[in-house]
Order: sequence, then structure tokens, then C-alpha cells
Amino acid sequence: MLPISVCIITKNEEKFLETCLKKLSRYSWEIVVTDTGSTDKTQEIAKRYAHQVHHFDWCNDFSAARNYCVSKASHDWILSVDSDEYLMNEEPENQLITILAPCLKHPESIGLIHQINPFVSGGQKSTAIEPIGRFFHRKHYQYTGIIHEQLLAPDGSAASHFDTKIKVYHEGYANPDTLTQKSQRNIQLLETALLAHPDDPYLYYQLGQSYFVLNDYERACSVFQKGLAFDVNPNLQYVRTMVESYGHCLLSLKKYQEALTFEGIYEAFSSHADFLFLMGLIYMNNGLFEDAINQFLLAARTEDHSVLGINSYLPYYNIGVIYECLGSTREALSYYKKCGDYAAAKEGIKRVKTST
Repeated sequence: MLPISVCIITKNEEKFLETCLKKLSRYSWEIVVTDTGSTDKTQEIAKRYAHQVHHFDWCNDFSAARNYCVSKASHDWILSVDSDEYLMNEEPENQLITILAPCLKHPESIGLIHQINPFVSGGQKSTAIEPIGRFFHRKHYQYTGIIHEQLLAPDGSAASHFDTKIKVYHEGYANPDTLTQKSQRNIQLLETALLAHPDDPYLYYQLGQSYFVLNDYERACSVFQKGLAFDVNPNLQYVRTMVESYGHCLLSLKKYQEALTFEGIYEAFSSHADFLFLMGLIYMNNGLFEDAINQFLLAARTEDHSVLGINSYLPYYNIGVIYECLGSTREALSYYKKCGDYAAAKEGIKRVKTST
């Protein structure tokens, strides 16, 4: 048994919480739930599974709630999980012990979990995988920030990271209505946070993402521009995502020429398949089809990626679209066939075969 406490803050999450707790109960971890004012059956469900259930008066500060929950844990090693997430790991506990036990010797490091986020883009369902720091030693780290809180050491020093191999599915993201409500709530809290910290690019990133989710691309673009005006590190995951989201906003607004300015940051971001795919879309929308095909092919050969399919069937599909539009039906059919069971590619195959 590993000395790990799973800490969860929740409010009115009866729809998701039982699945979350049931999956966690497969392992012999302590489960600590802190409720911030539920009026549904959330507390009743929590008491069925959790070792501890506490109440925290909500004060519009996620870090305060999380730190309170962490303070109630019996163990120093904390795995932070949201109540609308559920554990995807199926391996027996002894295998996770083999993975995690050596990491417990390095409390100055933070463990990354893999958050699986479903989303809809262009009418197509897709999935993004985000590595986020959620496994930590509470004597070395605590949460800061009233919204989209981050783990920081007391002295503000940067942390090293290790991979926990833990995977969670963000079920709340699969419901568009829930996602819209949370984005609207987050916008209010993020704007409050920016009043206190106007020079924090991470807050601009999160605010822009909230507008992006609501399809408010004009506001999202404006916010992303402000965030990217700072001296940001292109190697940080959130910076890469902010750049890519900004590019997709420009394309959604049909600002194709403006999007071409991304050529100026190509060297800094081209190690990521998602950015290469974005460049392919930018060239494609500007009628630069040869350049677009080259970028899509590079994306298909690049291992580092966030969105599932963005280094395989998605670039192949877009190459197929280009060739189909150019009347090169044989090439179009060839690339559509590379896409496997991707529904849009199957439709492309039908179109090409019908037209020949």
C-alpha cells in the first residue's frame, strides 16, 4: 500500500461523482472529499466511498478549497482529482506501486497525470491529451490562484516533473452544456484574477480558452494576443496550446492572411504535431496547397502531439481534401484510405468513387 491521499473538491456533482469515486476505490488510497456547498446528493454519494468528507465555505477561490482539502489528508503524498474525472487505469495496484514507489523518494518533483479531454471541432468529435501536475508532496507544494490553480513551491522555484502513468477521463468536458456553464463561471473568476495579476500570461491563456470554448473567437483572439505579448517560454505546454488556439481562432474568423504571420514563430513551435497541422490549415486556407501538404506530412511524422489523430488520420484527411479539390482523384483516394475508420474520410471515399 502506498501512502497516498486522493483529494477532491466538489459541488453539486452527483452526475459524475459516483463514477469518479467508484473507479478510485479499486486502489487502497485514502479518499478525501471536500464539499463546497452542494444542494444535491453529492455529499450522500461522497460518504459512501470516501474515508473523509469535509465542508468548506465557498469563497470564489479554488486554491483555498484545494489547500483546505489537502490539509485534511492523512498522507503527505497527494493525488488531486476533479469530481468530473474518472480513473482510466485498469492495471492491478502492484503495477502502479512499481511505477510510483521510486517517485516517492523525490518529493521535490511533481507527478504528471494524463487528462483525456473530449471536444468538438468543426462538427467533429475529437480528443486531446493534456499532461498536468496533480501528484505532489504537500510539504513542498501548495495551490495558488483563485481559478485554474497551479502548484507552486513556497519560494516560487520551478519544479521538475515525472510521469505517473495515471490517466483520467474528463467526463465533464463531454457535455457541451456543462462545459459552457463552467466556461462562463471561469470567465468571471479569471477577470477578477487578472485585476490582481495583470502581468500573468497563464491567466490570459485560460481566459482565452474560455472564450474559445464559447466560440467567441473575437474575444479569444484579443485575449490570446495579450497573453502572447509577454516574454513567454515556447517550451511550456500552455504556451504551445495558446499559440495553437489563437491560430484556430484566426482561421474561424477567416483572417487567413493574418494567420500567415505564424511563419515567424515556426522554428519555436514546429516540434509539435499540433502546430504543424495548424500551419497546414493556414496554408490550405491561403491557397498554398503544396506548402499545406508538406506541413500535413510533417505532422503525420511527428510523435509529440496533444490531439488524438493529429499526427495520423487528420493530416491525411486534409491532404485527401486538397487533392480532391484539385481533381487528383487517385491521390485523394489514396490519402482518404490512410485514415482508417475516420467518418469524414469514408465520406470522401464515397464522393471520389461516385465522381469517377
